Amino acid sequence: MHTWKAALALLLPLASAQAAEPFNIRDLNQLNKVHSAALAPDGSEVIYGITLVDGDSKQSDLYRRAAKADAAPQRLTFNASTEHSVSYSADGNGVYFLSDRSGSSQLWYLPLTGGEARQISDLPMPIDGYKFDASGQQVVLQFRVDPSCETLACAKQKADEAAAVTTTGKHYEQLMVRHWDTWVDGLRNQLFVATLTDFTLSEPSNLTLGMNTEVPALPFSGLEEVSFSADGKSLVFSAKAPSRDQAWQTNYDLWQLPLSGGTAKNLTANNPAWDSHPVFSADGRYMAWLAMSIPGYEADRFRVMLKDLYNGKVKEVAPSWDRSPYSLMFGADNHTLYASAQDVGQVSIFAIDTRFGDVRKLMGTGSNSLLAVQGGKVLYSHNDLANPADLYLMDSNGRDPIALTAVNQEKLANVQLAEFDQFSFKGWNDETVYGYWLKPVGYQKGKQYPVAFLVHGGPQGSFSNRWHGRWNAQLWAAAGYGVVMIDFHGSTGYGQEFTHSISKDWGGKPLEDLQKGLVAAGKQQPWLDINNACAAGGSYGGYMMNWIAGNWPDGFKCLVNHAGLFDMRSFYMVTEELWFPEYEFGGSYWDQPKRYEQFNPVNFIENWKTPTLVIHGAKDYRVPLEQGLAAYTVLQRKGIESELLMFPDENHWILQKPNLVQWYDSVIDWMDRHTK
Repeated sequence: MHTWKAALALLLPLASAQAAEPFNIRDLNQLNKVHSAALAPDGSEVIYGITLVDGDSKQSDLYRRAAKADAAPQRLTFNASTEHSVSYSADGNGVYFLSDRSGSSQLWYLPLTGGEARQISDLPMPIDGYKFDASGQQVVLQFRVDPSCETLACAKQKADEAAAVTTTGKHYEQLMVRHWDTWVDGLRNQLFVATLTDFTLSEPSNLTLGMNTEVPALPFSGLEEVSFSADGKSLVFSAKAPSRDQAWQTNYDLWQLPLSGGTAKNLTANNPAWDSHPVFSADGRYMAWLAMSIPGYEADRFRVMLKDLYNGKVKEVAPSWDRSPYSLMFGADNHTLYASAQDVGQVSIFAIDTRFGDVRKLMGTGSNSLLAVQGGKVLYSHNDLANPADLYLMDSNGRDPIALTAVNQEKLANVQLAEFDQFSFKGWNDETVYGYWLKPVGYQKGKQYPVAFLVHGGPQGSFSNRWHGRWNAQLWAAAGYGVVMIDFHGSTGYGQEFTHSISKDWGGKPLEDLQKGLVAAGKQQPWLDINNACAAGGSYGGYMMNWIAGNWPDGFKCLVNHAGLFDMRSFYMVTEELWFPEYEFGGSYWDQPKRYEQFNPVNFIENWKTPTLVIHGAKDYRVPLEQGLAAYTVLQRKGIESELLMFPDENHWILQKPNLVQWYDSVIDWMDRHTK
């Protein structure tokens, strides 16, 4: 067993050791994690959080490291609670973070010149997120509260009153009634603003009072959607206007609210599609943001938009750049934007000149997430198919990258990981399609190996060159499988036309790509025994398992259908984000029944014969449990070898570590029985 003191050595570079044991799900569950990071204003150092895992126990603390290759980390905190959401003070002399060490999530400050952390807030409600303005004197706080409350005292009173109610019925007057894995309870994410004077926080007030909308939006957005204006006089954020059509439109707009109070101004009312990620240049001249152009389409390309706040002119930056960024930051020169975007099976970091539209790729291999741009430095995290995430730093031109952490080097030193590579082939319409293969651990030249054929969800998504916390391809390779993953038509990172091509054609181009891709992989890598293969997929990948069962019934020895769509008619009636099927199939079910039925797996069950393992979470409201139960009922009633694995406490994803072990044990056992 590691002691926590000894575990600190995990943060230091170690000599590589001889690999010994294949990687398994228990190894995955034991990996340490970088979970929060901030770059000093002058770019000289980094503060980050590390969760060290030792069996069933965890220890999470903050560390400090100089921004140079040979620097050693310094542990800053030694508390049993988890410190997270770290940020530097404006003067760089200390860091703020959230911690529940006082009993609820509150704001703390740690001076870097020495001394103990001090509690800044003692509020009646837990803080979900925060962000300071450039001066460090104003802070926006995110809470989940009754939206009618101006004060947190009111919010606490409303919460206590709700907890005292003995009835359990929930009454609704409009959609959405549930979202992702939660029934709507009347609470909203709201933004409160306070000032900080001599480390004393003023009483926060609800700046979004009366909007009755989610700020930031559920279920995955955070304060990256919220920015102070450069002069600190207003707040700009992305949100939907309150309306009855929340469930079937994607019209997130940018709203501006003066910190002195008043009515929110819609800055992007002329765009009926999605507006997101507002950021301001430090000189106050420009506001940039990301904007889609097709209403109702969540997989449209995010364009980079720029507004000159001096003259009001708006333009698209780099309109010919056919990528869709999901993060955006200004550089110190006020005319360079830094962005992360999927890019031909990778996630790359780019620098974009707002004056001329020039786009430069700064980091292109693996999966790279932009974290901060300060002091001429770029802080980012990097992972790939063979390496979990660590922190890296490079200069603002992409030069001199250095690794700041190696948090799992010791844990992976005696673990075998699979060799992998990207390949391409001619798919639908002879267009180039990409994929990845992984060799089985212990690969021997001249032998053939069974294939794990993994199909990604989305459907506008990609497994890509990425270390996945759930669908980790290394786990199938460690179990003796050659792994094949295809970025079929509809996948992201290959241009918007390629992504868009799956809409209204769910069972067409993608199936042809998958069929041709498996054959191509077998020809290019003869060690892949493509005639002895099982396919597995979740969400749209699960849909594809149901579609394969009816339209490629001789393709595989077995299938694994996780959270798969089975009947498109009933799916439309019970899912929550209606904009998704309405765009993908051109309208509601009653408007476009032929399109829904054209690629509806339930219409081809007469062809089903492939043994199938069905997996579903009962708290999955995106693809509700009944979709999995229906597929399993058909399999059982037709006498097809089948099993059901149901998790009553999981949503669309399997997130709990013991359940993830059960998931992989069940999946690998199922595939072994049919291929070995």
